Amino acid sequence: MPKKYNISVKTTPPRFFPVGKYTTVEFREDCAGSCRECVKKKCIYGIFKENYLHMLSMHDPEYIYNCQSCLRCVQECTKGIFSRVINPEYRELGDEYWNADIIHRTGVQAHTGQVPVSGSGYRGPFVGEGFDSMWTDMSEIVRPTRDGIHGREYINTCIELSRRPRRLKFNKDMSLAVDAPPIFEVPVPVLFRQPDFGVLSNNVLMSIADAAHKINTMMFIRPEDYSEALAPYSDNLIPMLTKDNYREFTDLIQKSRMIEIAFKPGIENEIDKLRSLKEGLFISVGMPLNADAASRSLELAKADVDTLHFYADNHGRETDSENPRFIKEMIREVHLKLVDNSIRLKVNLVFSGGIAMAEHVAKAIICGADGVTVDNSLLIALECRMCYRCRQGLSCPVKLEDVELEYGSQRIVNLMGAWRNQLLEVMGAMGLREARRLRGEVGRSMWFEDLEKENFGPIFGEKKVS
Repeated sequence: MPKKYNISVKTTPPRFFPVGKYTTVEFREDCAGSCRECVKKKCIYGIFKENYLHMLSMHDPEYIYNCQSCLRCVQECTKGIFSRVINPEYRELGDEYWNADIIHRTGVQAHTGQVPVSGSGYRGPFVGEGFDSMWTDMSEIVRPTRDGIHGREYINTCIELSRRPRRLKFNKDMSLAVDAPPIFEVPVPVLFRQPDFGVLSNNVLMSIADAAHKINTMMFIRPEDYSEALAPYSDNLIPMLTKDNYREFTDLIQKSRMIEIAFKPGIENEIDKLRSLKEGLFISVGMPLNADAASRSLELAKADVDTLHFYADNHGRETDSENPRFIKEMIREVHLKLVDNSIRLKVNLVFSGGIAMAEHVAKAIICGADGVTVDNSLLIALECRMCYRCRQGLSCPVKLEDVELEYGSQRIVNLMGAWRNQLLEVMGAMGLREARRLRGEVGRSMWFEDLEKENFGPIFGEKKVS
């Protein structure tokens, strides 16, 4: 019996005080000072105690932004001297997509390895753009046996990265009459990708590679950034090569289980040449997620390719378009193109770009992906604040270049542990026990665009697109 897959998380506090969302303002001149049980002593998170200790040591008082917004002090103070406000620094984090809430929640998960919970609950908009216009089905949530996190039922999050025969044929003695290619599985539908920006020091790359090794997933890496220090992780690295340079990296190919070759017209003619370099080599083809993605996926699926890897932009948008679509619509288009041509099961589809939260993983799989890759989230786990100072040649405020291997690796492992637990909760609430069963199951989701059309369309008519 194989050992049950588990991601071992361990509390790993940040090196720098995080920029939290809320703080409590205290109007001390109205304090009676005679309360026997001051609400500051009752704070279960010890925020006011930390306040006192930091004032004594004259540290920068960012500690106060650790407020968990339970509002107990606001509600129970007999003089009503407390009020909650949003930290002005918090509003400056990130950009319009990688916003402060995503950065904050990612940091909490990297710290604790637990599913994030807010004392004040969700106070955001009911619907938004992209993945925020899609909801997952929770119709089985009341069933007590659907509990993959606590072990009462095993939910498999494994996916394959290897190709499969389109149909099985058997001889009269019931032996296979077709060649069955080797199987390559990873236990989570999340792969790592070397970020396109940031302080990508050797320590940062080593931390990501070590985390990939610990949870047994894969990491896409540029071959020029490969070093001997990364050699122990070669089984978990996927070098991103091109048609023009792969012959220069034959030694790296020999060390790797899987490689990626960038799309170029005629690339399917290079597949057999690549396989001749190493027996049993798994091959992915990387290409931009643009208007040609669906048609190209059909052409390449007929070749001997294991995985097709599509790259959206940093915000999960279609590339090379004046009016880019979001990645969820693009995933659906590519998936259905292969389904309509009865070839979907032969290849695997992996998508990059804009995967910022655990819910995005589940939603991408529902749209038709086999797996996704994460990049910026890995940097955020290492305390990156997405300030983009590094792009301007300025110093990193959290000194990413000084990240220690064990610290950085554990923070990423914690994040993936929290993400996997959330995936287990979603699948358990759906009544599904296998991630591969979730692929393309749009019936397990609700899309705002469809609901609006079905419910408000008959009343207000169809929207006119200018």
